[in-house]
Order: sequence, then C-alpha cells, then structure tokens
Amino acid sequence: MNDDLIRLAYVASAILFILCLKGLTHPRSAVRGNQLGALGMLIAVVATLFLKGLLSPLMIVLGIGIGGAIGGILAVRIQMTAMPQLVAIFNGFGGGASAFVAGAAVVNANDPAYTGEAGTSFWVATFLSCVIGAVTFTGSIIAFAKLQELMRKDVRFAGQQLVKIGLVVAVLAFGWWLAKGDPESALTVFWLLVALSGFLGIMVVVPIGGADMPVVIALLNSYSGLAAAASGFVVNNTVLIIAGSLVGASGLILTNIMCKAMNRSLGNVLFGTLEPAADGPSADDVYAGKVKASSPEEVAMLLETARKVVIVPGYGMAVAQCQHNVRDLANLLEAKGTEVDFAIHPVAGRMPGHMNVLLAEADIPYEKLKEMDEINTAFEQTDVTIVLGANDVVNPVARTDPNSAIAGMPILDVDKSRTVVVIKRSLSPGFAGIPNPLFAADNAVMLFGDGKKAMVDLVAAVKEG
Repeated sequence: MNDDLIRLAYVASAILFILCLKGLTHPRSAVRGNQLGALGMLIAVVATLFLKGLLSPLMIVLGIGIGGAIGGILAVRIQMTAMPQLVAIFNGFGGGASAFVAGAAVVNANDPAYTGEAGTSFWVATFLSCVIGAVTFTGSIIAFAKLQELMRKDVRFAGQQLVKIGLVVAVLAFGWWLAKGDPESALTVFWLLVALSGFLGIMVVVPIGGADMPVVIALLNSYSGLAAAASGFVVNNTVLIIAGSLVGASGLILTNIMCKAMNRSLGNVLFGTLEPAADGPSADDVYAGKVKASSPEEVAMLLETARKVVIVPGYGMAVAQCQHNVRDLANLLEAKGTEVDFAIHPVAGRMPGHMNVLLAEADIPYEKLKEMDEINTAFEQTDVTIVLGANDVVNPVARTDPNSAIAGMPILDVDKSRTVVVIKRSLSPGFAGIPNPLFAADNAVMLFGDGKKAMVDLVAAVKEG
C-alpha cells in the first residue's frame, strides 16, 4: 500500500469518526453511528499496519482476528448492567496502549523509521502519552473495582492532597529530564514516569465516591483520547491524532455536562468529598412515624385511575435487571389509555446514559425517554410517579437545604406529583449518605422489596385489576 492510499484511508477514517460522533448524539442513529466508527477504526488499523511495511499481512490478520474475537465475546457476554465496568476497562486499555506506544518509541528513539526526528517535540509528546496513559490505566482500574464493588470503601487519609501534589511535582521533574532527550537514561526515566503516573492515577480516583462515578468515567474517557492524540504525535500518525482529539474533546464536553447535572465543579469532584453535613437531620428525624408502606395491589389501584404516569429509573433498576418488567407495566398502562413517560436524570446510574441504555435494551420507544428539563415541567400534571431505585436524583433536600451535601444539585421534581410510589429495598440513603424526606412525604408511599419482584407483582396486580 503506497503512501497516497494510506493518506486517503486516513481521510476516510477521520470522516467516519466524525459521522460516528454525529450519530451517537441521538438514540435513533446511535447504532448506525457506532457501526461507522467501527468501520473507520478498521480502515485506520489496516492502513497503519501496512505503513512502512512494519508487519506482514499474516500478523495484521492475526492481530485483527484476536482483538476482534475478544471484543466480540465481551460484547455478547457482558450484561447491560455491567456496561459501566466495561467502559471503565476500555478507558484503561486505551490509556495503557498509549503508554506502551510511548515506551516503544523510547526504545526505538534512535531509529527514524519508527519515530522520525527525535527532537524536543518528540520527547514532550512521549512524556504526555506516558503520563496521561498511565494515569488513565490505573485510574480506570480503580473505577472498575469501585463499580464492580470489589472496592467498597473510598480511601481518604490526612495529607492526601499533599501526596498528590508531590506526585505531580515529581512527574514534572522527570518529564523535564526525559525532554532533554538523553538516550542513555531515557528508558529508565520512562519507567519511573510510568510508576509515578500510575500511582498518581490511583491516588486521584480512590477517594472519589460512587455518586461521582459518572463524572469520573467521562473524564477518564477524555484522558484516553488525549493520551492517544499524544501518541499520534509520538509516531507521526495523523489519524491517531484526529481520533484521539475527537475522543478527548467529546469526553471533556460530557464531563462538563455531568458536572453541571450535579451542580459541582470538576475540581470539587476530583479533590473534594461528597459527605453529609455534620449537623444534618438524622434518618430517625426524617422518617420516624411518617413513612407509609404500601402493597402491589394498593399501587395498582392508584394506577387504575391515573391518566398520566411517569417512571423514574435509577441504579436500583439496573441492579435488579427489571427493565423488561418496567416495559411490561408501561405497555399495560398504555393499553388502558394511560400516558406513560420515563424521566431520565443525567447522572442516574453509574455512567452517562446508563438508564437510556437499559431502557433501550427493553425496546422502550426513544420518544418516551424525557430529559430532566423537559419532564420537570410535567410533574405537577402527573397523577402517579414511580421511582424505581433512584435516591439522590429525586431528593428535594437539594432545593430546600443550602447546607446539604447535594445543595443546588438539579433534581427530578417528583415530589410535585399528586402521588409518588417509591420502590426500594429499604430506607437506606443514596451515595450522598443523607436521608430523603421524599420517602416520608404526605403524597408518597413506599413499596419495599427487590425491584424485579416488586415490578412482577405490580404487573400481576394491574392485570388482575
């Protein structure tokens, strides 16, 4: 494959990546966009591996075959509820791959066939690829462990911020050393940078709580893109720079959207903590003698006369894997003439779009999924709102208590509905660790139990009614 064909393939890949992002902006075109992105990546990989004849066609076929097989198995076997963990791992693999590319470039720094002119720009790009890649890899592994509940506690200790600052200073110092381009010490400095950056990635993510995981995943996704773009400068690969820049920019935009949805700055997510106020009300103060338990039959009676119903999915729905039962309930109600919508909070679940993915898996029409700003104006005209496993995103304390850990966070105004049915196992708090007065409100009832069993029983009660 000559250089002109490779450049043409790169242009085609870049166009397909842009069309991919365009397609991913709407659920209806998301599958098509994903397919275009996969095609663009296939073209880019094949063209790159033919570049300069570094690998034989057999090695190319083997690489694509092995990688494609692993990806295919993961795509088929991973449950939708585990998608956040898979995304975290993918982010980590992307960062790790960029760090490996930087390492290979350091080893071959004296061979222009691999890296071109190894000047200052080469060493700076190598430094960025190494640091961002290593931070992304270890940070993503910690995020995976938290999402998979392998790490159940957030690690915080006195002087933690000073340790982070010390690591940043050390990384910059070794980066300056690497940028000098001394071939004798470059590889040693590189491995020291990998170790320091990896430790920095761990230190950044271990204190961050589960409530902030959507922001962390979006940010690590951006990091993986930035690491890839830096790797593109290292090996003089145009399509890698373009693809990495697109991922990095879109990840930063998504991170900003997530932060706004939580009314928190990125700095507060990375360096602050989400903890209940010391003088806040206790659960006994909020719930004692006020919580009204209900049954599927009683809830079915409420739904029988409802003209408009809104269902609010949360992480509890993902854990219970009851999205198909939710669809069955919605279909039953619509068959009786009830209007049913789904209210989606931007940070519901463990990753951006988590609820959208689960509901799409259950074939719930896209037009039924209403974003927070759109649905909030409709709650006052809603007869029954069903909150399924959500907590902090429906906690009215965010509006009423300026001292609360979630003060100012935009929430779904479900408490303005005529009746609210909350399906939860218990009165346990959400990730913010604070009681939710919605559970004890005059217009709210609690349907205690596992989300899937509760939905199965509720569907049966509605059918009998």
